[in-house]
Amino acid sequence: MIIMTEELEPKKTPTTKFAEWLMARAEKKEEKESNLEGMLRFNIFLSTATLVAVAGTSVTNYLLMAWAWL
Repeated sequence: MIIMTEELEPKKTPTTKFAEWLMARAEKKEEKESNLEGMLRFNIFLSTATLVAVAGTSVTNYLLMAWAWL
């Protein structure tokens, strides 16, 4: 007795293929969004670090000017 495995598996209809395509697209979109979130967090960190560095430099310059004045 020979059993064909092709007969046991349901054939993919256009609707099934479309649903699988939609699911794959949603997974790719979620992965892309998570990458964007990471880049956004890094951008916020970098902006804050730059602001602190610039403010620190300005404060240091003012303190040196005040010390030289005295």
